[in-house]
Amino acid sequence: MDIYVVKPGDSIYTIGRQFGVSPEKIIRDNEITNPGRLVVGQSLVILRDNFRYTVVAGDSLYSIARKYGTTVQSILDANPQITNPSAISPGQVIIIPPTERIGTLEVNGYAFPNINLDVLRRTLPYLTYLSIFSYQVRPDGSLSTINDTPLIQAARAARVAPLMVITNIEEGGSFSSQLARTILTNQQVQDTLINNVIETLRSKNYYGLDIDFEYIFPEDREEYNNFLRKVVARLRPLGYTVTSALAPKTSADQPGLLYEAHDYPVHGALLNHVILMTYEWGYTYGPPKAVAPINEVIKVLNYAVTAIPRDKILMGIPNYGYDWTLPYVKGTAARSIANTAAVDLAARYGAVIRYDEKSQAPFFNYFDASGRQHVVWFEDARSMDAKLRLVNRYNLGGVSYWTINRFFPQNWLVLNSLYRVEKKL
Repeated sequence: MDIYVVKPGDSIYTIGRQFGVSPEKIIRDNEITNPGRLVVGQSLVILRDNFRYTVVAGDSLYSIARKYGTTVQSILDANPQITNPSAISPGQVIIIPPTERIGTLEVNGYAFPNINLDVLRRTLPYLTYLSIFSYQVRPDGSLSTINDTPLIQAARAARVAPLMVITNIEEGGSFSSQLARTILTNQQVQDTLINNVIETLRSKNYYGLDIDFEYIFPEDREEYNNFLRKVVARLRPLGYTVTSALAPKTSADQPGLLYEAHDYPVHGALLNHVILMTYEWGYTYGPPKAVAPINEVIKVLNYAVTAIPRDKILMGIPNYGYDWTLPYVKGTAARSIANTAAVDLAARYGAVIRYDEKSQAPFFNYFDASGRQHVVWFEDARSMDAKLRLVNRYNLGGVSYWTINRFFPQNWLVLNSLYRVEKKL
């Protein structure tokens, strides 16, 4: 796999000729909607089989292997005529094998029940778990209903483990601290809730449970821990896995309503997995910035691996970007945008996509029809590659996407090139 960044004057034809790959394959792999209108700064994933490379002065098998993401031994296996690995010479033509995968990982994808079923089916081959969002808990321990059956059936048909998600979202509202307190401080309500969860797990043929309780009052921290202990004690003997979603903390005592009640060591000790919500630094009502700057994600991982077993951590990855109107005014809302739509928008306005090295994220500016300036931060093949390589760097269990409702072909090309996806069914 290569990631190529479009330069002025490039065309699909010239790029394909450079890599020895047909233009049609580049268009098909990247699902390019308008091949005649590439955007300067746009990233393209180039997938190729064995290709011929001409050695230049200064090359070594090690430097060539490193450049193309393979190993010296793989090059030697593909070139049995090389009898002395230290004696390659300029002008010599050698075969370069495809990039080798660097490991295996588990992949979770959150999906809303209204996901397009074609998008779902195209995504399922890359998933270990499908988390269907969400059953909202009620103050009496009952649950809202969702149309999850088609998603569960599709997941199991693709050997993907479906996870039931419960949240403390008030119906028609948002995450509620008070609703969480009602559940966490009443044993009878908890028993009712857990019984309803078990009935749903059984009747709907779920594989496990994901608990996404957010904005819990700090003083309810131990009540939440005890609730998790109770859930695990009931569900694990029945063969169900239990996962939780955690705020992106950088220290145990990080202040704030989002963070304080999420006890990393307890979740790590009790649960099968934890999903770190490592996104939303750039968010709807905040100032323009990358949604998941890699420098901030690394800070979270540096703490998380000290408190949670590494193989239980699924690092969150956003599958979207935001479009802000400038100058930014506090309290105004950015518009969510699909990563593929961001590139189309740049093409429409003739924008040049730039890449911020610190955050490892692409962005661009444009002026709309009313003359207002905008900035768009989103994800591309480069930013996804940078995030996915953190799994290997930190020996994590895997990743979790929020959400898979929009199909982003480049992400799956990169993931499939780097890792084998583990299946549980």
